[in-house]
Amino acid sequence: MSGRDLFCQPRRFRRGAALTLVFAGVLVTGAATDAFPDLDHPGHKAASADTAGTASHPEEVRKAAAEAMADGTSPMEAAERAVSRSGDRWAAVYSEGEYQEFQESLDGEYTGVGLWARRERDGRIEVSRVRAGSPAADAGIRGGDRLRSVDGEKVDGRPVTDVVSLLRGDADDAAAGTTVTLGLQRGTRAWTETLRRARLSTDSVTVRKLPGGVTVIRIAAFTKGSGDAVHTAVRQAPAADGIILDLRGNSGGLVTEAVSTASAFLDGGLVATYDVDGTPRSLHAEPGGDTTRPLVALVDGGTMSAAEMLTGALQDRGRAVVVGSRTFGKGSIQMPSRLPDGSVAELTVGHYRTPSGHVVDGRGITPDLEAGKQGLRRAETVLTGLGDPS
Repeated sequence: MSGRDLFCQPRRFRRGAALTLVFAGVLVTGAATDAFPDLDHPGHKAASADTAGTASHPEEVRKAAAEAMADGTSPMEAAERAVSRSGDRWAAVYSEGEYQEFQESLDGEYTGVGLWARRERDGRIEVSRVRAGSPAADAGIRGGDRLRSVDGEKVDGRPVTDVVSLLRGDADDAAAGTTVTLGLQRGTRAWTETLRRARLSTDSVTVRKLPGGVTVIRIAAFTKGSGDAVHTAVRQAPAADGIILDLRGNSGGLVTEAVSTASAFLDGGLVATYDVDGTPRSLHAEPGGDTTRPLVALVDGGTMSAAEMLTGALQDRGRAVVVGSRTFGKGSIQMPSRLPDGSVAELTVGHYRTPSGHVVDGRGITPDLEAGKQGLRRAETVLTGLGDPS
């Protein structure tokens, strides 16, 4: 995780789950494509063949939760135990409040202080970016400041994901207006700052123009409306500009938005295939995308899930040169199941593949050209080599 930027907003996995990343592990939810059942669907009886041994069975988890309810114990805790025994590393169990917050985050909103953070090689936590107009910005916190503690807990050496959870607070209690106290350092100056959390928008798509005729479209996550934002950015980019699609640190989101983004660069055709309990499905781009403009997809080890699906489609279809480092390798699909007490279990039901049949889960996507910290510069060089689209 060294040096990887993470946006300080939900999602948080509960109690002992594999990772705590923004939207991590979500390829799609029931509302995303109509390809998956909604929360009240009776569920599937078994995981697909290629997820055996690594997936939870929804009926088993619901049964454990129902039995716990009848015994007067916590259905949520029973579900967590069942998920833990299943070996499903991407499964997660949420309280009703946590899941509602997660759904809101997919709509492009979250409660927080407006910090992005990263862990340096020496274990220190550094503020990598501050959202304009956020509580952190209003307090004068700047990128490059060192974050020493959160509510009195030292953060040096801790995973960035733990720090994000501390900044966010408990999802059931950390509403807008609650406070969090940060210990900070800038040069030799050390101080504390108490901030009030606020409702913020994610700004998941940002656009900037570089010298030399390059437009950079950065997608932090696939929240509601991000696909439309990419379409608009492509239309508004000067005709002579090549485009860098910056997916570094993008840990996924709504699959419909990833497919919509693919449609901005493809003239229809296959984006990915996937299965739900052994039933094959496919995702296709809409026709009419820009298929001639030079395009580079910039990725890293924080590129996950739906972002990997998009990268694989552009690479396999010969639409983009992929630059950066090997992506994370999260290609499994989760289905939400509501439990008797209103909590929600997200359980793995399948995997997706790129158009050429490449399995992403556990393998990731290998870039066409390797690049480390100078990835953006390398991407610019590649665009120059691709030539004038006219």
